[in-house]
Amino acid sequence: MPLGRTCENRPITRDMLLPGVDLRGANLRGADMRDADLAGAYMRDAHLVGADLTGVNLAGADLLGAKMMGARLAGACLKDAELTDANLTGADLRDADLAGSYLYGTRLAGADLSGAKLPPDYEENVRSL
Repeated sequence: MPLGRTCENRPITRDMLLPGVDLRGANLRGADMRDADLAGAYMRDAHLVGADLTGVNLAGADLLGAKMMGARLAGACLKDAELTDANLTGADLRDADLAGSYLYGTRLAGADLSGAKLPPDYEENVRSL
């Protein structure tokens, strides 16, 4: 499933290299973004409900307020990502790297955090576990 189009009017698909891309507010529900490089992407308020983000690189990405309920993020790199007020309810975060990420007000109820690398203070900052 294409994610949208780049400024060159090429489809955005899985495995694509898009570091620093601006996808704020984008509707990416159910998108297949496996193994994409989105390091440093600007994705505030993006809708990623049910998206497959397995193995994606979102290191340093801005996901403030993103809706990621039920998203698959197993093995994803979210190191130093801004996840303040993001909704990751029911997300699959197995073996994901969230070290250094900002989880203030983040919703993680029902998320699978098995084997995930988490910031030491994450339980104090998330809205729900």
